[in-house]
Amino acid sequence: MIKIYKYGEVSNKEIFARENISANVEGIVSEIIENVKQNGDKALYEYCLKFDKAELQSLEVSGEEIEEAFASVDKEFIEILKEAAENIKTFHQKQKRNSFIINDKDGVVIGQKVIPIEKAGLYVPGGTAAYPSTVLMDAIPAKIAGCEQIVMVSPPKADGKINPVILTAAKIAGVDKIYKVGGAQAVAALAYGTETIPKVDKIVGPGNAFVAEAKKQVFGRVSIDMIAGPSEILVVADNTNNPDIIAADLLSQAEHDKNASAVLVTDSMDFALKVSESLEKQIPKLQRAEIARASIDNNGKIIVSENDILKAIDIANEIAPEHLELCVDNPFDYLDKIKHAGSVFLGKNCPEALGDYFAGPNHTLPTSGTARFSSPLSVDDFVKKTQYTYYSASALEKVAEKIAYFANKEGLEAHGRSATVRFEKDE
Repeated sequence: MIKIYKYGEVSNKEIFARENISANVEGIVSEIIENVKQNGDKALYEYCLKFDKAELQSLEVSGEEIEEAFASVDKEFIEILKEAAENIKTFHQKQKRNSFIINDKDGVVIGQKVIPIEKAGLYVPGGTAAYPSTVLMDAIPAKIAGCEQIVMVSPPKADGKINPVILTAAKIAGVDKIYKVGGAQAVAALAYGTETIPKVDKIVGPGNAFVAEAKKQVFGRVSIDMIAGPSEILVVADNTNNPDIIAADLLSQAEHDKNASAVLVTDSMDFALKVSESLEKQIPKLQRAEIARASIDNNGKIIVSENDILKAIDIANEIAPEHLELCVDNPFDYLDKIKHAGSVFLGKNCPEALGDYFAGPNHTLPTSGTARFSSPLSVDDFVKKTQYTYYSASALEKVAEKIAYFANKEGLEAHGRSATVRFEKDE
């Protein structure tokens, strides 16, 4: 049963505690990465057989396999995928940054170029559930950014094929290359390259503890989006809501995995008890009831801030959740008060699932409180910025002594002289 806390009657440490879900996989992942570095494709084939029970003839997904997968998916779902893709494109197009130039001083030109990264690597899980939504959310921003090549990896099933809905989403999103490999070994292949899989510049996408640890270990060799933890939802709701709807929203994340976190912050103890009762009625009816049960029992919380919805929002800011539902009337009145959240869902008709699949904002979000300093995946993740500076001789001469004075204050004489030497008179 979900735990209920009354704010102010227990310590913040207890209220804001997160279950320690870290897995000790560092050594295993390190060995996998080293094996892929040394043995390339050979190691990948061996790991596919060991972990996925798939004896592959080729790592790369062929065009024929993609077309076969596309033809096997029902047409209604394909149309929904296409509509979702358009919504995602519309939102992310607004994120494109422009280069700029400043030349308002004689002889001085400074500016910044925005340049797409050349090769983006997308990791798409293929374990207990297939997530074509992740393909769209990760590939479309990369496409909008202008990446030259988008490379996707996903583990095969025992028959040696990737789930057809994953391949269909990849076709719709414009992925260039797809490979049948998952786990830490897939991350290693993207980071270092093999005979078949190209080395990329950035790796994005969610995964299990092995994938997260592999991304952590290859960071620096390549860029990564984030180290994502288990999924989270926090709902701020007053007692004008339907408790059955709020319980359903909490379970939408609790069913992800046993370490997922579902939290309700409300201004009413009576409402908190009604939501708790509804959870107990709804959980047994779920297909993934065992997973949802463990999530609610281990990580679920209801926090009551009596008669104070503003305090509820303060609590939400302290937790800094991945997903934040603000289930109140006139939600825009409170939007500016939300400081720390990955993605905010406003009002009583905006379930978090809307963002997972369809609305357009990205669903790859910061978890575990990192929304205090991190952002959702965006077009920005697939570009880099290069600065440039131009000074004419006369423009440099005007500031050379100032540069030297500044440099000498830092004890770096040669820095300063590199500016003044250009204007020294020959003896």
